[in-house]
Amino acid sequence: MLYFLIYLFLEVLVSVEIASAIGGLATFVELLLSAAVGIVILLRFQATLSENMRAVSMRRIDLMQFQKLNLFTLFGAVLLIIPGFLTDIIGILLQFRAITGILVNRFSAKWPTHTPTYSPKDSNVIDVEIISDHSSRH
Repeated sequence: MLYFLIYLFLEVLVSVEIASAIGGLATFVELLLSAAVGIVILLRFQATLSENMRAVSMRRIDLMQFQKLNLFTLFGAVLLIIPGFLTDIIGILLQFRAITGILVNRFSAKWPTHTPTYSPKDSNVIDVEIISDHSSRH
């Protein structure tokens, strides 16, 4: 709730400053254009998805990065549809691969780069199953 109030406060400050600088008609046109851009991005998401799939197949990104890149693209498109200058700025920034790459690398959990290796001490261990050969004698 606190983060939403902070966002709302910043959105009002930014929107008032920009709207007073560019005027009411330009603000209205900007709101319509940013919503249209957001809708176009959502409609063309399939192309973005295939581009990211190609990057996974070429091993330029891993699956976790693939998921987050697509998530940031979708989130940015939704932010562009929502009225407001701050959301438009953030939505546009999330459409750039460099920005989303930085965010993905910043907030991704770091997985170990090495796998457990074979230990020589395990060479003398034999896995066996013990089956009792005498049945119950009652």
